[in-house]
Amino acid sequence: MSVDPSLSDPGAHAFWLASRGLGIVAMILLSAAVGCGLALSGRMTQRPGAAAWLKTSHEALTLTSLGAIAGHGLLLLGDPYLHPGLSGIAVPFVLGSQPVWTGIGIIGGWLTALFGLSFYVRHWIGLNAWRKLHRWTAFAYVLCLAHTIGSGTDARSSWLILLLAVSTLVVVAVGAKRISGRANGPARVGTPIRSPVR
Repeated sequence: MSVDPSLSDPGAHAFWLASRGLGIVAMILLSAAVGCGLALSGRMTQRPGAAAWLKTSHEALTLTSLGAIAGHGLLLLGDPYLHPGLSGIAVPFVLGSQPVWTGIGIIGGWLTALFGLSFYVRHWIGLNAWRKLHRWTAFAYVLCLAHTIGSGTDARSSWLILLLAVSTLVVVAVGAKRISGRANGPARVGTPIRSPVR
Protein backbone atom coordinates (compact mmCIF):
# COMPACT_ATOMS: atom_id res chain seq x y z
CA MET A 1 0.00 0.00 0.00
CA SER A 2 1.53 3.29 -1.09
CA VAL A 3 1.49 6.37 1.14
CA ASP A 4 1.04 9.87 -0.18
CA PRO A 5 4.50 11.50 0.30
CA SER A 6 2.87 14.81 1.20
CA LEU A 7 1.38 13.25 4.32
CA SER A 8 4.82 12.45 5.74
CA ASP A 9 6.60 15.54 4.41
CA PRO A 10 5.97 18.65 6.55
CA GLY A 11 7.77 20.70 3.90
CA ALA A 12 4.83 20.18 1.58
CA HIS A 13 2.72 22.24 3.99
CA ALA A 14 5.39 24.81 4.89
CA PHE A 15 3.61 27.79 3.36
CA TRP A 16 0.26 26.89 4.92
CA LEU A 17 1.85 26.31 8.35
CA ALA A 18 3.79 29.57 8.16
CA SER A 19 0.68 31.44 7.08
CA ARG A 20 -1.38 29.96 9.89
CA GLY A 21 1.31 30.75 12.47
CA LEU A 22 1.65 34.33 11.27
CA GLY A 23 -2.13 34.70 11.31
CA ILE A 24 -2.23 33.74 14.99
CA VAL A 25 0.62 36.15 15.74
CA ALA A 26 -1.31 38.87 13.88
CA MET A 27 -4.40 38.22 16.03
CA ILE A 28 -2.42 38.52 19.27
CA LEU A 29 -0.72 41.72 18.07
CA LEU A 30 -4.08 43.13 16.99
CA SER A 31 -5.55 42.38 20.42
CA ALA A 32 -2.66 44.23 22.05
CA ALA A 33 -3.04 47.16 19.63
CA VAL A 34 -6.78 47.47 20.29
CA GLY A 35 -6.23 47.19 24.04
CA CYS A 36 -3.61 49.95 23.97
CA GLY A 37 -5.88 52.12 21.82
CA LEU A 38 -8.79 51.75 24.22
CA ALA A 39 -6.59 52.49 27.22
CA LEU A 40 -5.18 55.56 25.46
CA SER A 41 -8.55 56.96 24.39
CA GLY A 42 -9.96 56.40 27.88
CA ARG A 43 -6.94 58.03 29.56
CA MET A 44 -6.92 55.16 32.04
CA THR A 45 -3.65 56.14 33.66
CA GLN A 46 -2.33 59.49 34.76
CA ARG A 47 1.26 58.36 35.35
CA PRO A 48 3.83 60.68 33.78
CA GLY A 49 4.79 59.47 30.34
CA ALA A 50 2.14 56.73 30.29
CA ALA A 51 0.07 58.34 27.53
CA ALA A 52 3.13 58.78 25.31
CA TRP A 53 4.13 55.15 25.92
CA LEU A 54 0.63 53.92 25.10
CA LYS A 55 0.52 56.01 21.93
CA THR A 56 3.87 54.71 20.73
CA SER A 57 2.93 51.13 21.61
CA HIS A 58 -0.48 51.42 19.95
CA GLU A 59 1.03 52.73 16.74
CA ALA A 60 3.86 50.17 16.66
CA LEU A 61 1.53 47.25 17.43
CA THR A 62 -0.93 48.40 14.78
CA LEU A 63 1.71 48.62 12.06
CA THR A 64 3.26 45.30 13.09
CA SER A 65 -0.12 43.55 13.11
CA LEU A 66 -0.88 44.94 9.64
CA GLY A 67 2.43 43.54 8.42
CA ALA A 68 1.60 40.16 9.96
CA ILE A 69 -1.87 40.18 8.36
CA ALA A 70 -0.33 40.94 4.96
CA GLY A 71 2.26 38.18 5.44
CA HIS A 72 -0.49 35.77 6.53
CA GLY A 73 -2.24 36.21 3.20
CA LEU A 74 0.83 36.46 0.97
CA LEU A 75 2.34 33.22 2.30
CA LEU A 76 -0.70 31.33 1.03
CA LEU A 77 0.35 32.20 -2.52
CA GLY A 78 3.08 29.59 -2.16
CA ASP A 79 0.78 26.84 -0.90
CA PRO A 80 0.76 24.02 -3.51
CA TYR A 81 -2.72 22.81 -2.51
CA LEU A 82 -4.80 25.97 -2.17
CA HIS A 83 -3.41 27.85 -5.18
CA PRO A 84 -5.40 30.92 -4.07
CA GLY A 85 -3.95 33.47 -6.48
CA LEU A 86 -4.08 37.18 -5.68
CA SER A 87 -7.87 37.25 -5.94
CA GLY A 88 -8.17 34.41 -3.45
CA ILE A 89 -6.29 36.33 -0.75
CA ALA A 90 -7.57 39.82 -1.59
CA VAL A 91 -11.19 39.44 -2.70
CA PRO A 92 -13.74 38.20 -0.12
CA PHE A 93 -15.50 34.87 -0.74
CA VAL A 94 -13.51 34.01 -3.90
CA LEU A 95 -11.29 31.29 -2.40
CA GLY A 96 -12.89 27.86 -2.74
CA SER A 97 -11.61 26.58 0.63
CA GLN A 98 -13.86 27.75 3.49
CA PRO A 99 -15.12 30.74 1.48
CA VAL A 100 -17.26 32.21 4.27
CA TRP A 101 -14.59 32.23 7.01
CA THR A 102 -11.89 33.23 4.55
CA GLY A 103 -14.09 36.03 3.19
CA ILE A 104 -14.77 37.31 6.70
CA GLY A 105 -11.03 37.33 7.35
CA ILE A 106 -10.27 39.24 4.16
CA ILE A 107 -12.91 41.86 4.98
CA GLY A 108 -11.53 42.11 8.52
CA GLY A 109 -8.00 42.52 7.19
CA TRP A 110 -8.94 45.29 4.74
CA LEU A 111 -10.97 47.13 7.38
CA THR A 112 -8.14 46.83 9.90
CA ALA A 113 -5.78 48.38 7.36
CA LEU A 114 -8.28 51.14 6.54
CA PHE A 115 -8.99 52.07 10.15
CA GLY A 116 -5.40 51.63 11.33
CA LEU A 117 -3.81 53.67 8.56
CA SER A 118 -6.49 56.36 8.76
CA PHE A 119 -4.40 57.84 11.57
CA TYR A 120 -2.00 59.18 8.95
CA VAL A 121 -4.69 61.07 7.03
CA ARG A 122 -6.61 62.48 9.98
CA HIS A 123 -5.36 65.99 9.18
CA TRP A 124 -6.95 65.76 5.72
CA ILE A 125 -10.26 64.14 6.68
CA GLY A 126 -10.68 66.08 9.94
CA LEU A 127 -10.25 64.92 13.52
CA ASN A 128 -13.97 64.33 14.14
CA ALA A 129 -14.37 62.25 10.98
CA TRP A 130 -11.26 60.26 11.87
CA ARG A 131 -12.54 59.53 15.38
CA LYS A 132 -15.88 58.31 14.02
CA LEU A 133 -14.10 56.13 11.48
CA HIS A 134 -11.61 54.78 14.01
CA ARG A 135 -14.40 53.62 16.32
CA TRP A 136 -15.22 50.91 13.75
CA THR A 137 -11.91 49.23 14.59
CA ALA A 138 -13.80 47.07 17.09
CA PHE A 139 -15.94 45.68 14.25
CA ALA A 140 -12.83 44.83 12.21
CA TYR A 141 -11.33 43.17 15.30
CA VAL A 142 -14.40 40.96 15.73
CA LEU A 143 -14.26 39.92 12.06
CA CYS A 144 -10.59 38.95 12.39
CA LEU A 145 -11.35 37.02 15.57
CA ALA A 146 -14.22 35.17 13.88
CA HIS A 147 -11.93 34.27 10.98
CA THR A 148 -9.29 32.90 13.34
CA ILE A 149 -11.81 30.78 15.21
CA GLY A 150 -13.76 29.64 12.16
CA SER A 151 -10.95 28.61 9.84
CA GLY A 152 -7.94 26.34 10.07
CA THR A 153 -7.46 22.81 11.31
CA ASP A 154 -6.31 24.01 14.73
CA ALA A 155 -9.28 26.31 15.26
CA ARG A 156 -10.72 23.96 17.89
CA SER A 157 -7.40 23.29 19.62
CA SER A 158 -7.46 24.02 23.35
CA TRP A 159 -4.18 25.97 23.21
CA LEU A 160 -5.53 28.31 20.53
CA ILE A 161 -8.87 28.76 22.29
CA LEU A 162 -7.04 29.61 25.53
CA LEU A 163 -4.71 32.04 23.76
CA LEU A 164 -7.58 33.82 22.02
CA ALA A 165 -9.72 33.82 25.18
CA VAL A 166 -7.02 35.51 27.26
CA SER A 167 -6.16 38.13 24.63
CA THR A 168 -9.83 38.86 23.89
CA LEU A 169 -10.77 39.09 27.58
CA VAL A 170 -8.09 41.75 28.04
CA VAL A 171 -9.61 43.77 25.18
CA VAL A 172 -13.12 43.31 26.58
CA ALA A 173 -12.01 44.33 30.09
CA VAL A 174 -10.26 47.48 28.87
CA GLY A 175 -13.22 48.26 26.59
CA ALA A 176 -15.68 47.88 29.46
CA LYS A 177 -13.59 50.21 31.62
CA ARG A 178 -13.44 52.66 28.73
CA ILE A 179 -17.24 52.65 28.36
CA SER A 180 -17.70 52.89 32.13
CA GLY A 181 -15.38 55.89 32.28
CA ARG A 182 -17.31 57.63 29.51
CA ALA A 183 -20.60 57.01 31.33
CA ASN A 184 -19.19 58.55 34.50
CA GLY A 185 -18.25 61.77 32.75
CA PRO A 186 -15.97 63.16 30.08
CA ALA A 187 -12.33 62.20 30.23
CA ARG A 188 -9.88 64.90 31.16
CA VAL A 189 -8.34 66.48 28.15
CA GLY A 190 -4.57 66.63 28.30
CA THR A 191 -1.95 68.13 26.05
CA PRO A 192 -2.01 66.47 22.63
CA ILE A 193 0.85 64.08 22.11
CA ARG A 194 2.64 64.12 18.79
CA SER A 195 3.17 60.81 17.05
CA PRO A 196 6.79 59.66 16.97
CA VAL A 197 6.25 58.19 13.49
CA ARG A 198 6.04 60.59 10.58
